[in-house]
Amino acid sequence: MEEKKNRSTFSGKIGFVLAAAGASVGLGNIWRFPYLAAKYGGGVFLLIYILLAVTFGYTMIVAESAIGRMTRKSPVGAFKSFGNKKWLSAGGWLNAIIPVLIVPYYSVIGGWVIKYLVEYIKGNGRTIATDNYFNEFISDGVSTEICFVIFSVITLLVIYAGVKNGIERVSKFMMPMLIILSVVIMIYSVTRPGAIDGVRYLLVPHFDNFSWMSVVAAMGQMFYSLSIAMGILITFGSYMKKDTAIEDSTTNVEIFDTAIAIMAGLMIIPAVFAFSGGDPDTLKAGPSLMFITIPKVFENMGLGSMVGILFFLLVLFAALTSSIALTESAVSTFEDEFGWGRKKSAFACGFIMLILGSLSCLGYGPFKGVKILGMQFLDFFDFATNSVMMPVAALLTSLLVSRVIGIDRIEEEIKCGEGKFRRKAVFVIMIKYLCPVFAIIILLSSVANAFGWISM
Repeated sequence: MEEKKNRSTFSGKIGFVLAAAGASVGLGNIWRFPYLAAKYGGGVFLLIYILLAVTFGYTMIVAESAIGRMTRKSPVGAFKSFGNKKWLSAGGWLNAIIPVLIVPYYSVIGGWVIKYLVEYIKGNGRTIATDNYFNEFISDGVSTEICFVIFSVITLLVIYAGVKNGIERVSKFMMPMLIILSVVIMIYSVTRPGAIDGVRYLLVPHFDNFSWMSVVAAMGQMFYSLSIAMGILITFGSYMKKDTAIEDSTTNVEIFDTAIAIMAGLMIIPAVFAFSGGDPDTLKAGPSLMFITIPKVFENMGLGSMVGILFFLLVLFAALTSSIALTESAVSTFEDEFGWGRKKSAFACGFIMLILGSLSCLGYGPFKGVKILGMQFLDFFDFATNSVMMPVAALLTSLLVSRVIGIDRIEEEIKCGEGKFRRKAVFVIMIKYLCPVFAIIILLSSVANAFGWISM
C-alpha cells in the first residue's frame, strides 16, 4: 500500500515503545489492577493476568500495530483499506469513537488526581483522609470542573506539539520518572510493619482462591491495561518506521506494562494490609481505593505527606501518558478523515472533551439526579466503552486479520526489515480462535454484571 506523504513518525523503536507503554500504563495499572488483584485471589489473579498478557495481549498489540504500519492510516482509514464492506467501516469507526468517549471522563479522574496532589503539596494530607472529603469534593461542580479543565489543557498542549516534539518527548521524560517513583514508593510500602503478608498475598498463587470470575476479571483488566481495541495502537503503528521490529517492541510494551502493574500492586496491597491488620476486604473498595482508602493509609504512615506527594505525582504522570495517547488517536482520525490540520483537530477534540467531560464532572454534583441506565454520566461512559464497545472492536479486529487481511500479509509486515515472528504459533491460534471467544466472554460477562444478572 502507498505510504501517506508527510505522515509523522516516531524517531525509532524507543519512541514507539515509550509512547505505547505510556498509553498502556495509566489508571488501569496504578488504581484498577491492585483492587482487582485483591478481590480476585491475589497471586492467582496475577498469574492469570500474565498468561493472558503474553497470549491475548501480545496478539492484539501485534495485530493492531501491524495494521497501522501497513496502511499508514488511523483506524477508520486502516479498516477501509481492506474493502468496502459495511462491517469494516463500522469496525474502523468503532475504534475511532472509543477514545473520543473515553478521554473526557478519563480527564475528569485526572483532574481529581491533580486536586489530591495539590492538597498534599499544601500539607493537607489529614484533611484528605477524612471520611467525607472525596464525596464532598466531587459533588462540588466548580472545583471538579476547574481541575478537569487543567488536566485537559495539559493533554491538548502536548498533542498540539505533535508526535516527535509532543508525545515522544513527553513519554521519554514521564516513563522513566514513572519507574523511579514506582520503585521508591514500592520499597517504602513493602518495608512497613505487617506489609509482608500483603506481598505474599499478591505474589504467591493460592489456587483455593481461584474462580471463573478471576479469569473474567483478569481478561477485562488486560484489555483495559494494554490499550487494546481503542484505536491507539493502530494510530501509533501508523507512526512506526518500517525498520522498527513489531514483535520486539510488543515484548517491551508487555514487560513494561506488567512490571508497572506488579509494582502498583506492591505499592498499594502491602501498605493497606499493614494499615488494616491483614484484612483484604479493605482493598476491595473498588474505585474508592485510590481517593478514600489510600489517603487514610498514608495518614497512618511515617512520612505520609511526602509519600502522598510522590504517589499522586506518579498517578498524574500515568494518567497523562494514557490521556495523551487517547487524544492523539482521536486527533489523528480527524486529520485523516476530515482533512483537517493538527491545530483544528486538536481544538475539535478539546471541544468534545469539554462537553462530555463536563457532564461527567457535574454528574456527581448538579446533575446527580440525571442517570442513564441507572448510571451517572462517568459510569455510563466507562460502561459503554470498556464493557461494550472495546470487546466488539477487538472481535472485529480479530476477524479483519484472520478473515480479510490473512496471516501471511501480517507476517510479511511483522518481518519487515530485521523483524522476527517468534511467537507465530501463539498469534495464529489466538487471532483465529481464542481472541474472538475471549472478546465475546468479556462483552457478555461485563454487560451481565452491569445489569446485576451476575455478580463480579
